[in-house]
Amino acid sequence: MGEFSKRYYTIKNDREFRYLYKKGICCPSYGFVCYFRQTNRRRNRCGIVTGKKIGGAVIRNRSRRVIREAFRVFDNELSAETDKRFDFIFVAREATHELKSTKILGTMRVKLRPMLFGQNNPSGSKKPPNSSKAAT
Repeated sequence: MGEFSKRYYTIKNDREFRYLYKKGICCPSYGFVCYFRQTNRRRNRCGIVTGKKIGGAVIRNRSRRVIREAFRVFDNELSAETDKRFDFIFVAREATHELKSTKILGTMRVKLRPMLFGQNNPSGSKKPPNSSKAAT
């Protein structure tokens, strides 16, 4: 498609939003809440929700912009890393507009990547197996 191709593909239908809320996996964090589910599509898709509780129009637009930019970079990394494709919904929180897109991107890398690839421990640290039992 060249230099004028879409940056990312969006989820716009209410039915798809409701489906991901109901059937998707939830991943809460400080800056956003993410719902995702694996799909058979060719591309990853993203939907962003900002409610009126977050603030006025300027704050809501900044929240969407910050999440959109972080997802654009995360989508490129994810597409290069695996052939799996996902649908994502990001629900902005009150703190989202205060954060930089690099901070949101770091949160996506730390919290979402382990969940996408099926690792049980999203924090990244490994726990030693049965280290709490003492030998007598």
